[in-house]
Formats: sequence, structure tokens, C-alpha cells
Amino acid sequence: MNTHKLKLQCSILTGLAFLMGLSQFIIIGIINNLASSVQTSISQVGLLVTLFAIVYAVATPIINLLVGHVYLHKVLISFFGIFAFSNLLTAVTIDYNTLLVSRVLTALSSGPSISVAITFAAAIAPSEKRAWIVSWVFSGFSIASVFGVPLGTWISDNFNWRLTFWGIFILAVILTILAYFLLPHSLRQTGNASLDSQLKVLTDKRILWGILLPILNFGAIYMIYTYLKPLLIYKLGFSHSWMTIILFLYGLCGLISNQISGRIANHDWLKTLGKFILLQAVSLILLSVLIKINWLALTAILLMALTMAIQNSPVQLYYMNIAKEDYPQSLIIASSFNSIFSNVGVAIGSFAGGLVTDSLGLGFLGMFASLFSLASLGVIRVITRNNN
Repeated sequence: MNTHKLKLQCSILTGLAFLMGLSQFIIIGIINNLASSVQTSISQVGLLVTLFAIVYAVATPIINLLVGHVYLHKVLISFFGIFAFSNLLTAVTIDYNTLLVSRVLTALSSGPSISVAITFAAAIAPSEKRAWIVSWVFSGFSIASVFGVPLGTWISDNFNWRLTFWGIFILAVILTILAYFLLPHSLRQTGNASLDSQLKVLTDKRILWGILLPILNFGAIYMIYTYLKPLLIYKLGFSHSWMTIILFLYGLCGLISNQISGRIANHDWLKTLGKFILLQAVSLILLSVLIKINWLALTAILLMALTMAIQNSPVQLYYMNIAKEDYPQSLIIASSFNSIFSNVGVAIGSFAGGLVTDSLGLGFLGMFASLFSLASLGVIRVITRNNN
């Protein structure tokens, strides 16, 4: 394998993930400006986070099941082209209904695109570098949090939120062209591609327990992350001028989390993951306990962010290794499990966070979010016992 070409291919795949992450996450940073522009309430725009996650989680497995033996190069180019168009539609939207349609299209195209991108990453990487390369593709989402969301928020506050989506559109077109010429054209699934045979992977109890990990992890995280801006401003008392800095620090913690994720994937990952999820639970409880001491509460939020992506690489490879050994016809659907069920967690967490906020207030988010983390620790114990 040409090392230079491998690095270039990985950069393209990471870039695709970065744009998908930025398009999804930026709504949280520009929610006020977006609501004002399309003349609707902040809560209505906030529902787009939940809607995006639901559409992503429901549509992605259906689309991936239909891929069959189609060359994955064609699948990636087609869906990322739709992704580019959907962000163009967001950039020019003038009302809430058009915005709604554009976000649905973005969710529909993002799921298959990241699933195929992860499959490419695992396929082109030497076996000893698979975990590292898969973690770097996932790091595109963390880089979007570190640099993209704070920058997009600053552009929105100082210029116009539409400029961010114009930028996503232009970069998506460029990366689609590069992917067309530089990614291998011959990769596709093997084995029996019927729907029944592909779905057999979901009868495996190792998979069924495994998919609970991203659901519970992102359920906990998104109870806080969806309402991070109002939590920081209205409950912790930070000014708007602090938002860019805090969002940058949050994203940086997420990026560090993703890099740790790649390092633990091949080394007793369940034990290490359990320690980080315990840290997550403790930090969420401390967030509620220390809610009146803003800098200590912010520290608890950043500790939580260090656990945000910790399960990505080991859990992704866990699914794919099971599929590769026992269900080769299900490789694409297995490659999408982490992103699918992470978005199930996003939908549950953002919805539950709304209920807690409306009924009890922002100060109780951490305490209720910790229940997801504690449940995740129980799941880790079951998976560990099943693997022994």
C-alpha cells in the first residue's frame, strides 16, 4: 500500500466526517440566529436536533440494507452529492418548512455516507492500523466540534449563519470530486445480500447488548449538549462572549476522547471503557451538585466531554469484527450500527433533556443524565461476562 495515497484517502474520509459533523452540530451553536431568521421559536428549531437523529437512525439501516452488492464507491458519491445539495438548500432557506426539508435530506444522506466511509477506512487500512484509521475518521466529528462549531457560531453571531452552510456546500462538492478519483472503485459487500441474511447479525446477542452502549452514552451526553448554551448562560451565568471559548474547549475534550478511543480499541477495551463511563456518571452528578459554582460546574461538563467519543472505535470494531467473522453479508449494516444507535441516543437524550428542563429546570439535567451512564456500566458488565 502506498503510504502517501493511504494518508490522502484517510484525509478525504476524515474530511467527509468533519462536514457531516459540522452540519449536524452547528444547529446547537446558531439556534438563536436560525430561529430569528425563519421566524419561529427556539424550541421549534431545537426539535430539528431530535428530528435529525430520528430520521438518521430510522433511514440509515433501511438504506444500508438496500445497498446489497452495489459498488460502495457509487453509494458514497451518490449520497454525499445529496448531502452537498441539502446543505445548499439550508443556506438559501427562507422559511421553517424549507429548513425542515433540508435537515431531513441531510440526515438521510449522512447515515449511508458515514457508514460507507467507515467501511472504506477499515478496508484500505493494514490490519495493525485499522483501529487507528477508523478512530481518525471518527475524529472528523470531534474536529467539527473543536473548530467548526465555535467558528460557525462566531460567523453566525458576527456576520450571517448562512455563510457556514455555503462553506459546507462548497467543501462537500470538492471532497465528492476527490473521493470519486482517489477512493477504490471495486469495494463491495460479499456473501448473500438478501435482506433476511443481512439482518441475521441482529439476532446475535453480542450485537444486541453492544448496541446499547452508544444509545446510553449519547443519551447521557445529549441531555446536556443539546441544552449546553442555555445551561451555560441562564444557569451558570456565563456571558455570550464566553460561548466560543467554552465550545472550543468542549470540542477539544471530545477530540482527545476520540484519540483515546482509537488507542484502547485493541487493548482490553471493555475494562478501560468502564472506567471512562464511571467518570462520566460522576461528572454528571457533580454538575447538578455544583450547579451554583459556575467554574466547578463547567469543569464537570468538560470532564463529561472527555468521555463523549470514548466508545466510538472499540465498539465500531466490535460490531465489524463480529460481522466479518460470522455475518460477512452484513458488513455495511454492521459498520453503521455505532452511528445509527448513537443517533438513537441523541434523540432520546435531547427529548428527555427537554422534559427535564420543562418540568424541573436546567439544574437537574446532570442528575438524570447520570442514570444513562449507570445503566451503561451494567451493560459493560454483561458484555464482559458474555465474552469470557
